[in-house]
Amino acid sequence: MGQGREPRRGQAFDGELGAAVARAQEGDEVAFSVVYRLVQPGLLGYLRGIVGNDAEDVASDAWLEISRDLGRFRGDGSGFRGWTATIARHRALDHLRRQKVRPRSSALEQDVLELPGAHSTHEQALEALSTQRALELVRSLPRDQAEAVLLRVVVGLDGPAAARVLGKRPGAVRTAAHRGLKGLARRLGVAGVTNEDPRTLGESK
Repeated sequence: MGQGREPRRGQAFDGELGAAVARAQEGDEVAFSVVYRLVQPGLLGYLRGIVGNDAEDVASDAWLEISRDLGRFRGDGSGFRGWTATIARHRALDHLRRQKVRPRSSALEQDVLELPGAHSTHEQALEALSTQRALELVRSLPRDQAEAVLLRVVVGLDGPAAARVLGKRPGAVRTAAHRGLKGLARRLGVAGVTNEDPRTLGESK
């Protein structure tokens, strides 16, 4: 990220999250509750963007797998958020295959879309939305753009981590997120996005 920028919502807690994960892996139940508190809002917001009103059920399935395989995880707080997002995405896609329906609209929880005070144009775009309108607009994007936006802005993953979740190259995810945010900003009439370089989304080269 550029100098002077505050960290993304998820990234701000990565140090605390990494320490809590390590304690949880040693059997500390209180630490696991901290892990859940830090990860669940972003994870649930991401799932709402994929499976709509079934997000809480899918999240529950994901957390069962997360808790079962917690001892196998190796990495820091940022890596853990990416790992859990991957598990949640697999459970969401399984759910959609079982239901054989397109993702349905649903409102994101307000706290999921609360972003840091620093104002980049893509943050201004999302801050200008009500939560209901936010999800409607995100869900109107092409699937690759919608998922990239959700992973980058709601879950707070950086480009490489989001790319690992989606099984794509970081450049492709960066471009998808940029196009998605540009489309959202254009619909909202936010100036300055159409000429913005994708790397301004906090992506390292």
